[in-house]
Amino acid sequence: MTEDVKKLWGEELAWIKDDELRAKTAKCWELALERSVLSADDLNEIPFTLLVPDLKVSFMAHKRSVAHIARDAGNQMNKFYKDDLPVNMEVLISGAILADVGKLLEYVKDENGKAIQGTYGKYLRHPFSGVSIAEECGISAEICHIIAAHATEGNLVKRSTEAYVVHHADFMTFLPFKSRLQI
Repeated sequence: MTEDVKKLWGEELAWIKDDELRAKTAKCWELALERSVLSADDLNEIPFTLLVPDLKVSFMAHKRSVAHIARDAGNQMNKFYKDDLPVNMEVLISGAILADVGKLLEYVKDENGKAIQGTYGKYLRHPFSGVSIAEECGISAEICHIIAAHATEGNLVKRSTEAYVVHHADFMTFLPFKSRLQI
């Protein structure tokens, strides 16, 4: 695992107990960083979405919060629902870490260094490019499903339990920035 990926995801990757899955999950981020114009440092500076003007919350602050919320939710679901609605924590955590890995290919920087959607991203949004990266790194279909279904595109498919958890963790930390009641 590269130092950049360790800096970005060290704590969360350690939650994945399966050594092979942890390595494959890290490899996805390594590959995305290699192919991106963005650096690991950029991910701590750029906004996590381009849909909210003047957003100050960084890409990594959002991504890490989604992973933490998804993990906490999965643990609580396993505690309270047990075998009635089991959550595969390895799949859930890897999926939460990888949900937005494709944004590294979707975003570019303009002449002022501001993150914008690039031509590639206009044709292939991050759920698609994220799945492509994940498959190239040997990530399972059940985790690729989370990547594919976490965003609005996922509203057209049946989601796994783990995909629902990541989707809701992602949207509950996005929608209040985009559209909330302010009194």
